[in-house]
Amino acid sequence: MPSGWSRAAIRLLGLVARPARRAQGAEGVVVEPYRGYGSREEIFLIGRVFRQSHAAPDADPDDLRAHLRDIGRRIRRRKLAGAAITARFCGSAVQVTTDRDGYFRVHLRPGERPDGTAAWHPVALTLDADPPVAAQARVFIPPERCRFVVISDIDDTVMHTGVANRFKMLWRLFVADAQSRVAFPGVAALYRALHDGAAGAERNPMLYVSRAPWGIYDMLTEFFRLHGIPIGPVLFLREWGLSWRHPLPRRAEDHKRELIDRMLALYRDLPFVLIGDSGQHDPEVYAEIVGAHPGRVLAVYIRNVSPDADRAAEIERLAVTVASAGSSLVLAADSRAMAEHAAGLGLVAPETVTAVAAEQAASAAPATGSPRARRIAAPTSEETVASIEGGELKDALDEAVPTVVVEPADRGGLPGS
Repeated sequence: MPSGWSRAAIRLLGLVARPARRAQGAEGVVVEPYRGYGSREEIFLIGRVFRQSHAAPDADPDDLRAHLRDIGRRIRRRKLAGAAITARFCGSAVQVTTDRDGYFRVHLRPGERPDGTAAWHPVALTLDADPPVAAQARVFIPPERCRFVVISDIDDTVMHTGVANRFKMLWRLFVADAQSRVAFPGVAALYRALHDGAAGAERNPMLYVSRAPWGIYDMLTEFFRLHGIPIGPVLFLREWGLSWRHPLPRRAEDHKRELIDRMLALYRDLPFVLIGDSGQHDPEVYAEIVGAHPGRVLAVYIRNVSPDADRAAEIERLAVTVASAGSSLVLAADSRAMAEHAAGLGLVAPETVTAVAAEQAASAAPATGSPRARRIAAPTSEETVASIEGGELKDALDEAVPTVVVEPADRGGLPGS
């Protein structure tokens, strides 16, 4: 029987080999689109074009040697720079060219108004080659019934990746398979409820942010499928550009705030919910977003994964900004606390709390019941800010209170709730 390390090695090889097995186009040329997003006025999507050798038709996908052959095919694949791609959608067409890494980016304004009842829409792609290579992308356009947009981080917000612990993060990214990348207990039920909305079938956009490379796109898709988490566009996967000449990841600018600003402009008629974690830069970025767009963010949910005292100052700054804007902040290590607040705000159906609690009970996580919480609220935003600046939030963090809710008593709710 294979040892634990052997099984881990086989899983790793299978993970690395998987895209080479599935992504095969005509004449070895592959057009690989990623899920896009848009509105009824414009759509955006990204993809990549490369060339790789054909797989053996009788290869056993579970065979170690097949994994090694597929990894070899993936290593030898060649990006196609300067390739012309034509995208067609709702009566409009645009031609784009791949960059030096083989990536293409489509920005298209439809000539005909997309179906307002559908959420996912097909986009036809054609590579100008001999023979041409056809592919189909999908873009998410909020249907008419949706009421808000959710932007969620992935690392240490949806799944345990240990971003604060580099070794643990790399193990989970590149060794652990999709099933063993454990989702936070209750997060799947909560995200399904947010996607469905309080009225059900709202199909509210779920936009995910990650700093991981495009190479694990398939892994994230499989992880979401296994855990029943609503799949949506991933907004900030990036190509690390590893090579023998440049063995370290390229230094990339943090475009997270710029990207969320763009989403706020694109979905200008919808309020937003931001979900992140305390381990890295989410509190700083979200504070800037809420401050720059007062009234647009209904709530900020921060999963508390870091006891670091240095992070407390940034969380306090976020709390002040959120309270000043008349919005809500929930700092919690428990998905149930977020569900209870979201139900009270009218974002999800009341039975969501029961569903999240049941998912937690079915997991290996210890039962916590309804988490102990401290609510920092005053009659007005100004008085709530004064309470925070007076040390009430700091005291709660020092006491390690599991859940802290910051919201002025005069905050508004979701229209129609």
